Amino acid sequence: MRVAVFRKEHFNAAHRLHNPAWSQEQNQAVFGKCNNEYYHGHNYELFVQVIGEINPETGYVIDMKVLSDLIKENVLDKFDHRNLNLDTAEFKNLNPTAENIAVVIWQILRTKINPHLDLKIKLYETERNFVEYPA
Repeated sequence: MRVAVFRKEHFNAAHRLHNPAWSQEQNQAVFGKCNNEYYHGHNYELFVQVIGEINPETGYVIDMKVLSDLIKENVLDKFDHRNLNLDTAEFKNLNPTAENIAVVIWQILRTKINPHLDLKIKLYETERNFVEYPA
């Protein structure tokens, strides 16, 4: 019997969407106000979904305290109240779009969670805009 469990978290971060290989005009045309040279911020809502069999000894798919601690240590402590472009190694050379942020969070957590468990990330950049990985 496979069950999905979810942990909801929140972090605030600034970023700038920009492709250094493009002209300023092309960046502005594609990214608009998200290309502001002085950056802009979001209040991100993060949902981490773990799917697997219930452990008959514990009754858990995963211990939610353990999951919470993994997210805090490996995601929130890295990204919360940071400029993603300037303050994080993960986005030094990767455009910090919501899509890329979700994939990076998945990659970070995937190495920390039992490989027998499935992992899915849902990231809300705004109330109306969100991404999910894997799709």
